Amino acid sequence: MRLSRTVTTALLGATLLALAGCGSEDGAESVPPTASGSLEHLAAEADCRPDVQTDADEIRQAICETDDGKYILATFATDRGQREWINEAKDYGGHYLVGRKWVAVGETEVVTALRGSLGGTIEEGKSHGASSGESHGAGHSGGGH
Repeated sequence: MRLSRTVTTALLGATLLALAGCGSEDGAESVPPTASGSLEHLAAEADCRPDVQTDADEIRQAICETDDGKYILATFATDRGQREWINEAKDYGGHYLVGRKWVAVGETEVVTALRGSLGGTIEEGKSHGASSGESHGAGHSGGGH
């Protein structure tokens, strides 16, 4: 009977870990392969009509709004340009859904929901105190990155 109790305890522990989100298999199955393509293609995959704000050779950036909320979607000409942009932007905080040569920036809930359409990986920016984060965030968003 002791062996049976040990096995039962081990199974219960494994079940609790899976329910708590520590088991990665369930979450990984619900994330599609990472999307790729133009800004318009990615926006269509996410069921958004992009409001293009920046249309340059190195970066194209648009504001998207879905039922989940607003976010910024950006595509890049190079992987290096993308990584440099993300590294600089992370200083201002935020949540980033990252794919190859694209990034979506928004609130946690928006980025998490968007991952169900576009795949990718979620990265987080640095946290700031209320006063410094607000002033940096306001200056950054007005800069037209």
